[in-house]
Amino acid sequence: MSSTPIITVRDLKKSYNGFEAVKGVSFDVYEREIFGLLGPNGAGKTTTLEIIETLREKTAGEVRVAGLNIDNDANAIKQKIGVQLQAAGYYPSLTLTELIILFSGLYNVDADPMTMLRKVGLEDKHKAKYKELSGGQKQRFSIATTLINNPTIIFLDEPTTGLDPQARRNLWDLIRMVRDAGTTVVITTHYMDEAEQLCDRVAVMESGRIIALDSPDKLIDDLVATGFERAKQVKNANLEDVFLHLTGHEWKEE
Repeated sequence: MSSTPIITVRDLKKSYNGFEAVKGVSFDVYEREIFGLLGPNGAGKTTTLEIIETLREKTAGEVRVAGLNIDNDANAIKQKIGVQLQAAGYYPSLTLTELIILFSGLYNVDADPMTMLRKVGLEDKHKAKYKELSGGQKQRFSIATTLINNPTIIFLDEPTTGLDPQARRNLWDLIRMVRDAGTTVVITTHYMDEAEQLCDRVAVMESGRIIALDSPDKLIDDLVATGFERAKQVKNANLEDVFLHLTGHEWKEE
């Protein structure tokens, strides 16, 4: 992870018919880090992500991606980023090879299907239809499609929702490999353990605001320094304790 910002967000706001979904958030994402937007459903993290991806218009504030302003350079930004599609974005009866070729055409690049599938450990599934994949394999394939245009940054929205514990950990390993290969990764998650184990830094969001931003270890250490201690735990605190301490109410996974 470098100390050079590749994404800069300043006083970002988004309102819908008078409802403020994002209330003036500011943060930087550094090159070659896994940056997490952590929060319960409705915290504003997906809206924030979609604005940075140029998929949703902001109400106010400034956002720059790879030195480009989203107001003036949206098309150029799209050439530099990879966005994870939800399962509904894939034709279920096409093979993985056919889907890679299809997406390569959309990006106007000549990506080799086997090379892309090898990156995510799915080369043995190149003839399999998308609908035949397991949940974990579908998520791995979706990450492969984000890498087709060789992006500087990829965005993953709740990438492990619905996966079993082993599949989640396998996907974490893949995301780390993508980061280690030089790509910046921005994820949203409502899983505390995911943010704690995977992210280099996290911005904790609640009700449209960022209430904490640092590495998971630093957030936990700062809490422990206040005298906080968990009963009968190997570690004195975790990110869920940080959230409880900051907000006064417990985390609810939905």
